[in-house]
Amino acid sequence: GEDVARGSLALQAGRLLGPAEIGLAAALGQAGLAVRPLPRIGVFSTGDELAEPGHALAPAQTHDSNRFTLLALLAGLPCEARDLGILPDDADRTAAALADAARDHDLLLTSGGVSTGEEDHVRAAIETGGSLVFWRLAVKPGRPAAMGVLPKAGRDFAAGGTPVVGLPGNPVAAVVCFLHLARPLLLRLAGAEAAPLPRYPAIADFTYRKKAGRREYVRVALRRDGATLRAEKFAREGAGLLSSLTQSDAFAELPEDVTAVTPGDAVAVLPFAGML
Repeated sequence: GEDVARGSLALQAGRLLGPAEIGLAAALGQAGLAVRPLPRIGVFSTGDELAEPGHALAPAQTHDSNRFTLLALLAGLPCEARDLGILPDDADRTAAALADAARDHDLLLTSGGVSTGEEDHVRAAIETGGSLVFWRLAVKPGRPAAMGVLPKAGRDFAAGGTPVVGLPGNPVAAVVCFLHLARPLLLRLAGAEAAPLPRYPAIADFTYRKKAGRREYVRVALRRDGATLRAEKFAREGAGLLSSLTQSDAFAELPEDVTAVTPGDAVAVLPFAGML
């Protein structure tokens, strides 16, 4: 009883099994544990402007990055992630591909195709083929996000349908919305406790202005000043700058009621370590 007292709870249902948990179960003589099956997550990118990495770019094309960012994020979560490729800018083909994937997956993630452009077909495909839960959020970056449900034959995870999370096309916006929308939903589908994202207090070393009524996530570099954590804003703006994630350490989360940040203000930061 030095390690675990008789009759005490050693491992709670919903806890992710890591090396320590598996070792503890073995130490308690457990040859096996009851676990949930891994949810199957399908990942699409959208748009004729995208080319696969390693392929030559046609005029007005860029290499697809979102799909690979999302697959890497999913690799650290309890799921079976599947690369479903790039959806073309075609309403009928987009609707058919999503409907087909909904039959074999427990959650679909798309990036792009949820704004107001003429070739943004994902939101319309969800509306016509299933039900749209919401569209657009008071978040920057990440406003053109959508979520809905498409019909599904089975009922093993999402009873009656497969949830679809339509992430924005801009890479940083896609990451922000993944962390706040797709991650907790995936953990819920997996039967895990969806722990909130880590937030730590820091002191701003930057000046910033924003609109009221909108939550914003500002990329910052962190440094220690004695016992104080200080946050310095990334020099450039833009939700398409993937380098801002490799050259920063965290998101500073600015709530809806904040309209300005000045040096010395207290801010909450969400460190990339453990999230990305």
